[in-house]
Amino acid sequence: MSDMFEGAKEVQLVVFGLADESYGVHVLAVEEIIRLQEITAIPHAPDFVEGVINLRGRVIPVLDLRKRFGLPPAEATKSTRIVVVEASGMTVGLVVDSVDEVRNLPTDTIEPPSPIVTTVDSDFLMGVGKLPAGGGQEQLVILLDLDRVTSVAERQALSALGAGEEAAALPSGN
Repeated sequence: MSDMFEGAKEVQLVVFGLADESYGVHVLAVEEIIRLQEITAIPHAPDFVEGVINLRGRVIPVLDLRKRFGLPPAEATKSTRIVVVEASGMTVGLVVDSVDEVRNLPTDTIEPPSPIVTTVDSDFLMGVGKLPAGGGQEQLVILLDLDRVTSVAERQALSALGAGEEAAALPSGN
């Protein structure tokens, strides 16, 4: 389990929807949540990178989590959001179907992912938490380790995308 959860009785999560499932990330990793906006495509970027956005003067790479997780594509709706997060020391936007709420999750309800469902490609799964839902039911929330959503090589490529775009956006001085 993540260092963010160590020693805590509960953790605060931003819960979002993606392909009829609930996912959660630690609230401290989330910078902001914005409506879907125009994304500038970048040639030769990895398949799951939608492009970049200009967020108040900062160029931020935007990842499509559906593509990253191998889920079927979906049309954007009025609920589609970009969750701007800090991951591996850089700011990235994550396109999600919807943002549900901020919830407190008792850490004793978090179970590690089963070895049956984890592979090298699912190394970003931190665990599964159980939140109380209506009618005595439980809502399962898949907890993501944002530092592992991208590989080291992918992070280097994303970092170069952002730096290249910022450099291209600056006046050349000529």
